[in-house]
Amino acid sequence: MSSSFAPLQNDTFLRACLRQATDYTPVWLMRQAGRYLPEYCATRAQAGSFMGLATNVDYATEVTLQPLERYPLDAAILFSDILTVPDAMGLGLSFAQGEGPRFATAVRDEATVAKLEVPDMDKLRYVFDAVTSIRKALNGRVPLIGFSGSPWTLACYMVEGGGSDDYRLVKSMLYSRPDLMHRILQVNADAVATYLNTQIDAGAQAVMIFDSWGGVLADGAFQEFSLAYTARVLAGLKRKGVDGKVVPRIVFTKGGGLWLEEMGRLDCEVLGLDWTMNLGKARAIVGGSKALQGNIDPNVLFAPPAAIEAEVKKVLESFGRPHTDKSASGPTHIFNLGHGISQYTPPDHVAALVQAVHGHSRKLRE
Repeated sequence: MSSSFAPLQNDTFLRACLRQATDYTPVWLMRQAGRYLPEYCATRAQAGSFMGLATNVDYATEVTLQPLERYPLDAAILFSDILTVPDAMGLGLSFAQGEGPRFATAVRDEATVAKLEVPDMDKLRYVFDAVTSIRKALNGRVPLIGFSGSPWTLACYMVEGGGSDDYRLVKSMLYSRPDLMHRILQVNADAVATYLNTQIDAGAQAVMIFDSWGGVLADGAFQEFSLAYTARVLAGLKRKGVDGKVVPRIVFTKGGGLWLEEMGRLDCEVLGLDWTMNLGKARAIVGGSKALQGNIDPNVLFAPPAAIEAEVKKVLESFGRPHTDKSASGPTHIFNLGHGISQYTPPDHVAALVQAVHGHSRKLRE
């Protein structure tokens, strides 16, 4: 199968993930294929709905490539949703226009928890077909990142039945019935590992775990209910892709800066940071053991281009002098937002950001 994929022309992102020296700091953006792009909105209108878009291989391929047509980004990320896994568990996912996701069945009692099992990956065939289709369409331009929600983040949606402001239902279960919570998380962790491994088999060249809601947990609860299950996923992941190359693993916990020292011990290559954490401090805490990804505030993109450029420089300089020794591994940085890009972002401001990252990071290496 690997012979059907073109050789990689730009491996800067993968090299940075593996803590190898690069000529500049690579950049990609969380949610880079999204509603801030008029071409995405046009394709979504054609598809009729978000899930219509995500479950159609041609549409998913088209929107994944759209930001790369516009900007010289260093990686593509699969266009999908973190809730495909619970949907395949039979919980009935839907997206109402202008509203967040909803599940027809919420997981709130013993009977529903007992019925949960790792879904048949055939139900997610559309995701894996999209991975292969995107990898072929990229034609070696940049690497393709696959992803999943973390076991805890998926559990939040499954118990709440959708998004939440206060996490009342999921935390009530966590404190009053930790046994049920652990059972959900075990199933989720094994489902996520299988899901990511199948993406790797389909052609993903790096994989990312989004622990979007890890930061809402109390200290102690984070370690027990989020970190431990992220570790369980990582332990189950394949180390090499279809082309025999190492597949880097990225873990991003929004609000996780507090637990960076413990996250530094995870068996992964890259830690993603939100904008509340200083990259230089993070680099000192994790030592050279992990590449760091992040972490400009997405709202910087609403400022004029000159201000965006100034903030990009601050982020690059907060990380410090990049590692330049090609014969050894060392501290590396992948530029990203501290969370997903807003749908209201002016597209030309993204161009200014990407240009500033590439330009200034080259200067830092001179």
